[in-house]
Amino acid sequence: MADREQERTRRRLSTEERREQLLCVGARLFAQSTYDDVWIEQVAEIAGVSRGLLYHYFPTKRDFFAAVVQRESERMLRLTAAVPGIPVRDQIAAGLDTFLGYVEAHGEGFRAFHRAEAAGDPAVREVYRRGLAAQERQIVEALAADPDRSHVDGESPVLRLAVRGWLAFMVAVCLEWLDEPELSRDQVRDLCARALLGAITP
Repeated sequence: MADREQERTRRRLSTEERREQLLCVGARLFAQSTYDDVWIEQVAEIAGVSRGLLYHYFPTKRDFFAAVVQRESERMLRLTAAVPGIPVRDQIAAGLDTFLGYVEAHGEGFRAFHRAEAAGDPAVREVYRRGLAAQERQIVEALAADPDRSHVDGESPVLRLAVRGWLAFMVAVCLEWLDEPELSRDQVRDLCARALLGAITP
């Protein structure tokens, strides 16, 4: 792993490639350690860059961790976006399968995102909470636009609470699955699908 990273840094990376490299390193470190235990010097050393260059991209550790969290939030939103005009029930299995594939392939980023709630920095926690709120809003809007559930009120506090509770359930299941993968992806997918359908069914 280290050899591949060093080999990659021998060539000149574009601004976006360098930023992505740093965020990947950050996701790995923040997934393994608490916010306070990660040092910018570690990130620079692993990435094979100077501390000054890292600060050029991210002026503070807060900015760096917030960028890691924001990156994972945007990635999860893209993966959980519903297709307009197709009943949500028909999309749940495929959507969850795609999302669980992301969790498997990017476990470090997923863990880092959900570690943000425990960060002592209120600005980082705010980025995390905005990301969760965006996921909740995306699911509620998809349900409200569902042709099979045209009567659904997207402003209903019951629906919003049900979706919020389901998101917390899914996160807990995925984190446990990453640590102890006793269940197959299909089993985890079906478990989460049943929980969502149970939560939103009147």
